Amino acid sequence: MIAKTFSQQGALGQAIPGFQPRQAQIDMAQAIEKAIRTDGQVVVEAGTGTGKTFAYLVPALLSGKKIIISTGSKNLQEQLYHRDLPLMVNALGFLGKTALLKGRSNYLCLDRLSRQMIESHTNESDPTLLSQLVKVRSWSSETKTGDLGECDSLPEDSLIIPSITSTNDNCLGKECPSYQDCFVSKARRKAMDADVVVVNHHLFLADLAIKETGFGELIPEADVFIFDEAHQLPDIASQYFGQSLSSRQIQELAKDIEIGYRTEAKDMRQLQKMAEKLQNSAMDLRIVLGEPGYRGNWRDAIVSPSVSREVERLKESLDFAIEVLKMALGRSQLLDTAYERACLIKARLERVCDVSITGYSYWFDTTPRHFSLHITPLSVADKFHEQIEIKQGAWIFTSATLAVNDDFSHFTQRLGIKPKAQFSLPSPFDYEHQAKLCVPRYLPEPNSPGLADKLVRMLAPVIEENRGRCFFLCTSHSMMRDLGEKFRERLTLPVLMQGETSKQKTLAEFLELGNALLVATGAFWEGIDVRGDTLSCVIIDKLPFTAPDDPLLKARIEDCRLRGGDPFAQVQLPEAVITLKQGVGRLIRDKKDRGALIICDNRLVTRDYGGIFLASLPPIPRTRDLQVISDFLRTLSETETN
Repeated sequence: MIAKTFSQQGALGQAIPGFQPRQAQIDMAQAIEKAIRTDGQVVVEAGTGTGKTFAYLVPALLSGKKIIISTGSKNLQEQLYHRDLPLMVNALGFLGKTALLKGRSNYLCLDRLSRQMIESHTNESDPTLLSQLVKVRSWSSETKTGDLGECDSLPEDSLIIPSITSTNDNCLGKECPSYQDCFVSKARRKAMDADVVVVNHHLFLADLAIKETGFGELIPEADVFIFDEAHQLPDIASQYFGQSLSSRQIQELAKDIEIGYRTEAKDMRQLQKMAEKLQNSAMDLRIVLGEPGYRGNWRDAIVSPSVSREVERLKESLDFAIEVLKMALGRSQLLDTAYERACLIKARLERVCDVSITGYSYWFDTTPRHFSLHITPLSVADKFHEQIEIKQGAWIFTSATLAVNDDFSHFTQRLGIKPKAQFSLPSPFDYEHQAKLCVPRYLPEPNSPGLADKLVRMLAPVIEENRGRCFFLCTSHSMMRDLGEKFRERLTLPVLMQGETSKQKTLAEFLELGNALLVATGAFWEGIDVRGDTLSCVIIDKLPFTAPDDPLLKARIEDCRLRGGDPFAQVQLPEAVITLKQGVGRLIRDKKDRGALIICDNRLVTRDYGGIFLASLPPIPRTRDLQVISDFLRTLSETETN
């Protein structure tokens, strides 16, 4: 049945112009069909261009079972739901219902919008934010889904989004005046009735974490669970099976108390004082935690007198808030919920400050205005395995990057899964002719002083000659900023830097310019699909080992050591290999793509482990001579011009 569907005369051949059967795609679809039929587990690494989306959609839709498909990002989730799924539904004549379900922070909350409209008429209102609010209110009367991603007039990084969406903590539930029209409830009801539901990993794991506590349900039960971009699952799972507390939660609580005071309890002036005290306590703790963009060890930080003092002050502010809100109970649903949230935040703060419990990493991170405190379990294998046992059914895991030198154990052990089948399907691309890889000679050592200057001097001529059309992927924000500034001084071409505007706008500008260098870090290493000659060169500053002082990594290394393992071989190396495979995957996205890859790290050729990296990459011809790369890129440019 599967082979017939994927043939040129079959359903896909009939529905998709120019469809060509691919053996790798058929092999993957047949393995998934078997897993669905037998309630098994299967892990498939499917190289770029294999067509893995259709390979799991076809057996899933033909099975007649209830399906949950989870993706690594909202972008892929939307692409899957709005583009790939309708195409397969039509091709196969599927008669079931489909639904898209996102986390609640993506849906407009009508009650919070109306409160925000009242609040925004104070003298301190920012005119830009007020104008965005007015546009959202106008859109709210015509939207069917309430999905803010569909509101074109609202920037995706708008500061009003947290104030017009709800969280688990501040949702009023059935007590909400707008409950009948609630977009989150409508989306969940639609998902409960659907045969195929498309979610993302964050939502799926938040659901598991909530069910573990015995409360509520976000995602319906199903017979088949399919995870695309599955390499992200272990890290996302560790966030949800741990606990976090952020200053943003405290400030949103303070803001809601302020709104409750202004709208429903004007006689309780102490509400306003207490909200201010909460805001100030959170900001004072943020200041003593140091520079923004830092990830530190919370166990070490909390013993410092200055941090310990501000934590105590924050606890006092929360105690004060709980006392004042207790007096307001029954006055307003918003303030009643705020009381429960204040109690919850206080309990979380006490848990995060009890750093004596073993088996967890305790860490914090900072942005210019906020901090987050985290407890992350060192292993999620037991918890994830337990969920699979409870839910039963078929579990399918796929991604372009799961194996390290054809070995899947790093991925399967982290999730505690025991698949009946696990295999890699090679990419159909002709890397021998489509690409070249260079580890240049005379490279400075990684982390050596003046590294950015040397890389700019060495690579600026190649980038100029290629007329931009280049991604420079960095392993740290500081290296990205250094290189971005230095390339701007040196190049005549446009230089874009990640973070100066949203990811989508940056990418749109790169595509529009057609001759730019984009210097980026984490967010651009994966999930970016630039086809054609707009991108013909990808440069990577060094092998993407996680910084050795990262508190989460340190804790996992220590845990591995205690178990008698080899932390470098079992923790650091596999993660770096998978990340590098993701970065390299940005270059060739199509059979017609051609381009060069430059990795600026001698360790690929001087260290024994360099062979593991190289063996895990596609079979791209290699050179150490930058001139060979320049000639190759020039030939590509000449071919395009002719």
